[in-house]
Amino acid sequence: MSGAPSVLYDAPGPKAKARNIIYTVIFGAILVLIAYLVIAQLAEKNQLAGEKWTPFIESGTWVTFLLPGLGYTLLIAGLSIVIALPVGAIFGIARLSDHKWIRTVAGVIVEFFRAIPVLILMIFANEFYSEYTDVDSDNRVLFAAVTGLVLYNASVLAEVVRAGILSLPKGQTEAASALGLRKTQTMTNVLLPQAVAAMLPAIVSQLVVILKDTALAGGALSVPDLLRQANVISGNFGNTIPTYIVIGVIYVVLNFILTSFASWLQKKMARRKKTPKGTQPLIDAPSQITTTTQAGAAGTGGGI
Repeated sequence: MSGAPSVLYDAPGPKAKARNIIYTVIFGAILVLIAYLVIAQLAEKNQLAGEKWTPFIESGTWVTFLLPGLGYTLLIAGLSIVIALPVGAIFGIARLSDHKWIRTVAGVIVEFFRAIPVLILMIFANEFYSEYTDVDSDNRVLFAAVTGLVLYNASVLAEVVRAGILSLPKGQTEAASALGLRKTQTMTNVLLPQAVAAMLPAIVSQLVVILKDTALAGGALSVPDLLRQANVISGNFGNTIPTYIVIGVIYVVLNFILTSFASWLQKKMARRKKTPKGTQPLIDAPSQITTTTQAGAAGTGGGI
């Protein structure tokens, strides 16, 4: 912990620093003990034998099983994210509409699909495409997986968008109205850019959920994703635990890349908000804006 002053916590004294060091050592020792017990159990069950891990250093396993499965997982996740983000934004904004019937319809749809498990949505979509469409069986499972992920995660993202916009000060809307901006202009030019920065961590968390939930499609619909390929590999080589350890590491790497990109994007957006060096403040601007805002607020008022 740095020695910089904080408004939330007092700087730790000598006793607190010593206590933190002791806790850190104890916690580290517990982690090492747990790791040792896990490795010892794996070795006792012959799960660390070389022949069980050899398939993963051979190119054939990656070219035949893992890379195609990874590609399918990324395809499902990419399509679901690209579709769910704008759909969630639309329904999130619709829930803030001035028109009651729009708010009601959007609210019912969001709450309905948010309450249903994504696995059930996938199975239902698969049956729907099978009974009422001409989609061939190869593409049907892909469509069903994307449909289920989009319906559930768009509903969750709609609530994230709504909460992000509501977290902004009401004065933002009032000032935009005072400047003569229309509702659509206020939303797209004033509220959404600020709300996106505030809700970016929550959006990234939901994107990670989408990526992980693609495994449900492999288990329930036999989509040839990473999970499905893991079953094939373990069946061929008899190395179930090593296979799922490798698959788990691949998921960890994917999510780390996704969260790292989101952190980089958030820092970039934060830097763009800062005032450039050498910029001189407009001394007369605040009084003019205040006067205009008061005049406009008296005539318009209201929200989005």
